[in-house]
Amino acid sequence: MSGGWAKSLIKLSTYEVEVRQKRLAEIGERRMAAEMQLAVLSAQGEAESAACPRDPGSIAQLLAYLKALNARKADVHAKILEILEEERGARDSLAQAFEEQKKYEHVAEQMRLDGLKKQGQIESAAMDELGLRRAGGR
Repeated sequence: MSGGWAKSLIKLSTYEVEVRQKRLAEIGERRMAAEMQLAVLSAQGEAESAACPRDPGSIAQLLAYLKALNARKADVHAKILEILEEERGARDSLAQAFEEQKKYEHVAEQMRLDGLKKQGQIESAAMDELGLRRAGGR
């Protein structure tokens, strides 16, 4: 693998990490919006309960309203659970992308070090040859 290939792989893996980070952020925003929706529904239920007159007809209407509200809250809660599962998968995917990126960076660094080592060996051999020539020339 040449240095250019290593740089290309690192660029691609960095892009993949960024895409997965963006996806995770979008999922987090959806989760927060759903949690906010659940909080609003709960607050609406509390407000309706507090404002309801205490006569039998109003109480019956309130109970029907609260029953429908609880069904809506259950739907939102189920949606939140789905989003949490999706978020967990996105986190795992992001972790995997980071691992791949680090592997490519490690390979590139190892190639760089190997190149420096080889260059040092070439320079050392050239110096040895120069020393042998000088010693042989005496």
